[in-house]
Formats: sequence, structure tokens, C-alpha cells
Amino acid sequence: MTAPFILAGFTMSTVSHGNFGMWRHPRDQTSRYTDLRYWVELAQLLDAGGFDLLFIADAVGQLDVFGGSAQAALTGAVQTPVTDPLLAVSAMAAATEHLGFGITVSTTYESPYLLARKFSTLDHLTGGRIGWNIVTSLLDSAARNIIGRDRQIPHDERYAMAQEFLEVSYKLWEESWEPGAVLRDRDRGVYTDAGKVHPIGHQGRYFSVPGAHLVEPSPQRTPVLFQAGTSPAGREFAARNAELVFASDPRPDVLRANITDIRRRAVQYGRRPDAIKFLTSVEVVTDSTDTAARAKADELAGYHDLEAGLVLLSALSGVDWSGYGVDRPIDQFDTDASRSILAAVADPDARQRLTLRDYAGGLGGFGGALFVGSGRTVADDLEQYAEHTGVDGFNIAYHITPGSFADVAEHLVPELRRRGRARETGRSGTLRQQIFGGSALLPDDHPGAAFRRQRIPSI
Repeated sequence: MTAPFILAGFTMSTVSHGNFGMWRHPRDQTSRYTDLRYWVELAQLLDAGGFDLLFIADAVGQLDVFGGSAQAALTGAVQTPVTDPLLAVSAMAAATEHLGFGITVSTTYESPYLLARKFSTLDHLTGGRIGWNIVTSLLDSAARNIIGRDRQIPHDERYAMAQEFLEVSYKLWEESWEPGAVLRDRDRGVYTDAGKVHPIGHQGRYFSVPGAHLVEPSPQRTPVLFQAGTSPAGREFAARNAELVFASDPRPDVLRANITDIRRRAVQYGRRPDAIKFLTSVEVVTDSTDTAARAKADELAGYHDLEAGLVLLSALSGVDWSGYGVDRPIDQFDTDASRSILAAVADPDARQRLTLRDYAGGLGGFGGALFVGSGRTVADDLEQYAEHTGVDGFNIAYHITPGSFADVAEHLVPELRRRGRARETGRSGTLRQQIFGGSALLPDDHPGAAFRRQRIPSI
């Protein structure tokens, strides 16, 4: 039997995420990103259109590697300016019924005590439809402005910090408040049984958090845990913590190998190999016919900005590509930025044929594979891609908003539903239940569940 794909709308609280130059398109509305109505309308479109969740990326520094300054990023609106993605979620949740929200927040520049409070609050306000995309950040500009360092913390140390951050978070979400602590007893005037709320007493290498969690247990307690990154340290972190991994590689065979490796590592932590689901980023251009979709893709490609793509690639890779030459084969560089963004050029054979123009010069660049065609054609292609790579779903990136998402809802989702590859409307429950079924809480085999003081009844 075929399982429904997990379908996510992939965006960022900015003018241009990975759709380089598309903000200039007359039908693009991303310049409204500071208008709350934009986010509410987008969430309603996705909710009605059959998407499972809205996945919002984030970055907390200017993109200033290309050319040694932020000038090109500012000029081309490449993830700059950018607003906080957390603040619009409660409004989007109030306007929708089923849509989940995966929000990116960095462990490198947040306090676990405060972040646990934010996600518990959102989990309450959304009725358990919240997920946390755990990132460690990679921009030197963020390190300079947030923690006063000239450069970011080294790559593998960021993951060590993230692991302790998660340990603190598990203690706050799972251990601090026992089941039944909240009584709401009006007759006795007792809201909380204070004897069932405990300080966590955490003293570690990176964090000291002695006290109890500030928020009573939310529907999921721990939000659904997302993670992106397929370096060795990233794969180990995912195997230990993630429930949903955002894994991308332009080489399908390598993507499948990374997925297999993460599942193998998860088993070593006592988890079931199917305890983790995998999403990959894709770009979709669809219409009523293949001919119409190809014409639409050609028209969109006319707005693509190669330099804007290089601005983002420079920031993600930590390499200034401004003077490299767009038709020169790409060399591999070892940096403390993303270890996976240039993975495709680690292969000597690929290095001979892959240039910057190949990588960032058009639709379907390093942001994800491009699928163009009618709903039937794209559905065929996605099924084949999933079979080849082992992914469980897709982070669907937009070219223009809301048009790209509206096209997917109109042309692709109905075809996927006919095949049993998209969930029907009318779903209920928390985000964890929508994705995995069963309980709203972390499964018992997840390492975070080991922090519970006693078994929590399934919700």
C-alpha cells in the first residue's frame, strides 16, 4: 500500500528565499511579508489546499560573504531583510484548522529556558500543531552581532552545544511537570499541585538551568522535532533527536544513502528505523497540461537572478563566489559553514562538469530538484523520485507566492489524492498525530522520552 506524502509549503519570513529575483514578478506578493494578512492568507491557502504544514526557514544574520559585504543581498532582497518567523504563527493557527507549522530557531543563539517557553506557548495556542526545525546557524555575521565573536563557533562544536540544548529542553518539557500536576480545582483553590512541579537542576558544559519549566504541559509537550543537515555530525544529531529530517542532495543516490545512514544510526539509539520521516526540497511548476506548465516555467525563468543565487550560495558555503567565474568547474572548500551545500562537488566526476551556472543559474538549482508538468506528470515524477531516494514527502519551494502554492493545490494535490499520496481534508489531532498517527507525545523509543519521571498516558 502507498502512504500519503508529507506535503510542506517551504518559505521564509523575507522577500526572497530561494526564488532568486522572483520578487520582481508582477504576480509575486512576497513583498507583503511584513503584513500579517499575507501570512494568514497563505496559511489558509495551504490548509484548504491539502498541505500538511508550513515550513518556515530562518537566518539571524546578514548575507555578507559575497563580495565581502551585504550590498548584493540588500539590493537583490536575498533573505534580507528578514523578520522573526515565530510571531505570526498564532494568527495563522487561529485562521486554520489542520495546518501544522515547522518553525526554524537556532540553538546557537537562543536560551533553552526561554525557547522551551516559546514553543510550549505556541503548542498551546495552536492546539498542538507546532514543530521546531532545529538548526545550529552558520553565518559569521550572526556570531558577530549576537555573541560578539569574529567568527561562528566551529561546526562540530555547534552540534555539541545543540545536543546539550536539547537535553535541557527535554528536561523542561518532559520531566519538570508530572502528569496530573495541573488540577484546576476551584473548590479547594488549587490550580497546580506544587509537589508535582520539579526544578530540572541542569548544570552542563554550555548551559546552567536549575529551575522548573514556566509553562504547564502543552498538547504535545515536546514539539515535533525537525532537523536539517547531512554532515556526519548532522546525521548523528538527527538520528538521536529528529522526528522529521529535511535532507537534500542533487544526487538521488547520495540522498538515499544519507537517509539509510540516519536510519541505521537511529537504531543504535534504540529507535525504530521508521521513527524518522524524511522530506526533501523540490520546486514544482504545474498547470492543466504539460505544455502550459513548460510555458509557465519558461516565463518564470526569465526573472531568475544568477547573482542573487550566488549571494545565498556564498552565505551557505562560507565561500565568496563573487570573483570565481560562473562557468568554471566548482572546487570543494572546507569551511565551518554548511558542510552539505557543496556536497555535489565532492565527487571528482561531478566537479568536472558542475559550474556555478549549473548550480545556481536557473530554476531547480541547489535549492531542490525541479518538476515541471501537469498534475499527473508531476505526480508520476514525485512517486518515482520517492521510490528512488526513500523520502517520505516534499518541502515544496515557491517561485512566486501565492501562485506556486495555489497551482500545487489546484493541479497536483487532487491527483496525489486520487493515488492515495495526499491526505484527505478533515484531519484532526496534533501535528505529530497527523504525521505519525498514534499519540500526541514523543514515542517511548525516542531518547527524549527517557527524561520523563513516569509514563505519560497517551493522548
